[in-house]
Amino acid sequence: MTSDDNNPSSYTGGDHQLLLSSSTGRLFDMNSSAPPAPEPETGSRNEIPLADDDDTAEVVSADEVAIILGFLSHVDIMRARVCTTWRDAAKKTLVPLTGFKVNSVRSFNAMRVMATALPNLQDIKIYSLVRGHIYASGEDPDERLARYHANDISHDINILSNFTKLRSLEISWTSVYTLLLNGRYPVLFNFPLLRILRICARHMKWDLEMLSAFPVLKELDLLSNPQLTGNLSSLRTLKDTLEKVTIEGCQRVHGNYMDLADFPRLKVLDLSETAVTVDIRDIREHSFPGLESLCLPSSVSGGSDYQFQSISDVPSFMHTIHVLLQRTPTLFEENDYDLSDAFGWSLSEDSPDMYDREIGSPFPPFVLRFIQAGSRLGWSWCSYDDEDYDYEYGCQCEINWLDPEPSSESDDYEAYIEEVKHFERGRDFYRGYNEPPTEMEYRRLCEDRETN
Repeated sequence: MTSDDNNPSSYTGGDHQLLLSSSTGRLFDMNSSAPPAPEPETGSRNEIPLADDDDTAEVVSADEVAIILGFLSHVDIMRARVCTTWRDAAKKTLVPLTGFKVNSVRSFNAMRVMATALPNLQDIKIYSLVRGHIYASGEDPDERLARYHANDISHDINILSNFTKLRSLEISWTSVYTLLLNGRYPVLFNFPLLRILRICARHMKWDLEMLSAFPVLKELDLLSNPQLTGNLSSLRTLKDTLEKVTIEGCQRVHGNYMDLADFPRLKVLDLSETAVTVDIRDIREHSFPGLESLCLPSSVSGGSDYQFQSISDVPSFMHTIHVLLQRTPTLFEENDYDLSDAFGWSLSEDSPDMYDREIGSPFPPFVLRFIQAGSRLGWSWCSYDDEDYDYEYGCQCEINWLDPEPSSESDDYEAYIEEVKHFERGRDFYRGYNEPPTEMEYRRLCEDRETN
């Protein structure tokens, strides 16, 4: 079923036009307050006189009017289309980045009108429509979903191709009860001026290689796109332009994150919940020269929630993090995990170093934490990954310091001493151990505790 063409958002008759505002839902009469535009003596449909005296009249072309309209929002520009010249000017106007939202039948119809009347719109946000309305299926759709929505009224998303000057495009579902896009939509990858792309579409099928159609792309934000496929190396075609890359919850995206290490403008890299691999220790001194924020998935050795197979591997990872923090102290501040939680690092249950807790005794210290005392950074093996220790059953090993002790004459020395005392409260059981004891050592500690 297709959308009802007899119920458009605008009605045109001669120079008289009614337009439905997508933001207010009101009908605007384009000629309600403006007097009829005078016919120019020149006979040109693209010029209007600015004075009644033919001897002094200054003629302004549609190109010049377009410059004036460029300071207005898309709603005001549409309302200003009171005559042929101004309608022609609107078609030439480069509309400011005001973010036109399509989230209802009414706003979709408004976009359909603007596809012709205002083709230089630069910023569009496509959201789910209301229940009972969907965007038409693309190529190779999910047939089960297509059958489920067979009785819904469909709307042609291909109308977006008219907006050839798009700088910013967002496609995002807003309700679990509505379908956004289903299948492949090649028409959405033909905007050579696009700077910002955000996609969150569970049933939209596409590949990272298609991003080569956006040669000046700066910001890429992809969230929860399970049908997205491709290798991270496909982004190399955008090496000189990309400043932000967020690919989160896209499990079919794979590759080596170090393929982006020489991107000169890259400031933000978040690859959470992808299948990207390799090792955080691969980052070298000159890797990611402009990076300000980094978040890597657990599939990367040293990424968020990474589980170590061997206790002996940990010090080299901690050294890498320390070096990165010395270069960029705020590098991990945007992560879901606070730095003190060491990104959710822990010992894997499959590790040969793992063993079970002795009932009635403290838990084995198989969770990692960073320790910040004043300006000094260190790390420790702990029983729990938060600060609310049960000091009877939750303990920590000795602190492995990464920074030297601050001078006793430094401004933060007293704060450092107080914070160290706080951390020492949970250290009694594993005192003298800088890493988890072996299983035999742990059992002996438990026996000694019961004896004493």
